[in-house]
Amino acid sequence: MEELQDKYVRFDWAIKRLLRQKANFDVLEGFLTVFLGEKVTILEILESESNQLSAEDKFNRVDIKARNSKDEIIIIEIQNTRELYYLERILYGVPKAITEHISLGETYYKVKKIYSISVLYFDIGKGNDYLYYGQNHFVGVHTGDHLQVNVKERDAIVSRMPAEIFPEYVLIRVNEFDKVAVTPLEEWMKYLKDGTIRPDTTAPGLSEAREKLKYFSMPPKERMAYDEHLSAVMIQNDVLDSAKLEGKIEGRAEGRAEGRDEERFSIARNMKQLGIPVDVIVKSTGLTSGEIETL
Repeated sequence: MEELQDKYVRFDWAIKRLLRQKANFDVLEGFLTVFLGEKVTILEILESESNQLSAEDKFNRVDIKARNSKDEIIIIEIQNTRELYYLERILYGVPKAITEHISLGETYYKVKKIYSISVLYFDIGKGNDYLYYGQNHFVGVHTGDHLQVNVKERDAIVSRMPAEIFPEYVLIRVNEFDKVAVTPLEEWMKYLKDGTIRPDTTAPGLSEAREKLKYFSMPPKERMAYDEHLSAVMIQNDVLDSAKLEGKIEGRAEGRAEGRDEERFSIARNMKQLGIPVDVIVKSTGLTSGEIETL
């Protein structure tokens, strides 16, 4: 029975099915508090065309868009399989979220700060860390100082750093995590990677997840759909890995073929310089007389 109780629903499925419910906001709030480094309280889940459930999101994007108590927007996106232009897509998604939540004719003061959090289960590139942050900073070319911008806020002029206004990006590289889970951040990374949660966890959101994301607490129909989802993701990754391997094999084969061709041309060129008849060169190298004439 202990083994059954220790099995938890993956985070991508939880976001898609469970964490949109207000009763489960505490799990999501704990996740955001740990990864953003400050206490986060969610007021509501926002709906838009980018986070509607559909059959097409089976493998890749799983979006949830929330508004926090600071009236900021947080986008959480999970990517299970590779996507070539992933950075370009999250860049496109952030301004889209900004424009979705400012009405025509409203002042720019109404523009909301956006946090874009990407949980990645594929290799996005080279890097030694499993967690990366990105923000907009304006740095003096000659002085190295960070520009503070004067803005009008509630009829007063105040100084704000651009990072307080511009979007903030968080990239979580799940497969790169290989540490023993000690800190709350590491405990969340371990749950994201293999679905395990320590019984004595005090990490924000994870103790709630132990109660609310139990696999065997799901109704049989929901459990079956979840199992099918896991199978589909595994199959999709196998297909992509096989395609990648085949591409490497084909690339090596093409490289060897190109090498052999270059070797034949080099031999033919040397034979031609030695005055050996074209018909002999043809028989020796397999090249055509026309190819030899161009050498």
